[in-house]
This record gives sequence, structure tokens and C-alpha cells, in this order.
Amino acid sequence: MVDKRISILVVEDLASMRMQIRGLLKQMGFENVSEARHGKEAMALLQHSRVDFIISDWNMPESNGMDLLRFVRNHERHEKLPFLMVTGQSEKKNVIEAVQAKVSNYIVKPFTPDALEMKMRAILGSSEPLWEK
Repeated sequence: MVDKRISILVVEDLASMRMQIRGLLKQMGFENVSEARHGKEAMALLQHSRVDFIISDWNMPESNGMDLLRFVRNHERHEKLPFLMVTGQSEKKNVIEAVQAKVSNYIVKPFTPDALEMKMRAILGSSEPLWEK
């Protein structure tokens, strides 16, 4: 059973996409969701806050999702943190780069609510649906 009290950080430069992901997470029962507009903001938040799961866009200004992923994997405190990369690009070289950087999983935009749930379940090791009944 997935603990719905986990802290999830959504990192996305587009406010509308942050709201959409946050809304989907709320429908799944996750209430402890924080946001960052880019990787640099997320890195600062990680220094002071507990985060149990990251959902990050790839392409963002100032510091992108790959910069954030490398930061997370290179810091002992966060190196095992589940990390779902959101990307508008499904090019094989990008997927390979993310896998080599030890991303937990990735999802291509636009995605359905069910696709997000499936990726999160895979990362969290859950066979049970995440949607609230």
C-alpha cells in the first residue's frame, strides 16, 4: 500500500502544467505536494525540505530537469529519491541520457491521468490503484 502522506515535489516552469499535475496527484489522494518553477528552485528547496518523490519537467529555464536529476543523484541525502522525468521529447538519445543518469522513470507529454498513475505505481512498487475511491 502506498503511503499517500509522502512529500511530492513538482518541478515545472509552466504554471498550468504544475496545476494539472497537482490536481491529478490530489485526485490520487496525495496532499503533500510542493512546487518549483525550475531546477535551481528545486535544488534550493531540497536543501531545506523533506521530499520523497520528484516529478520534474525536462526543459525549463535556469536549470533543467537533467541538471536537477544529476544534482539529486550526486548528493547522498537524495541519491535514492524516486524521480519521474516529464518530457515533450521522446527521442531515443534523450531517454538513454536520462536512464544513464539513473532516472526512476519518464513520461512523455501530453500524458493521460492513467499514464501518470501507471508510471508512479511502477516507481513506488504498487500493484494497487492510486486513485481515491
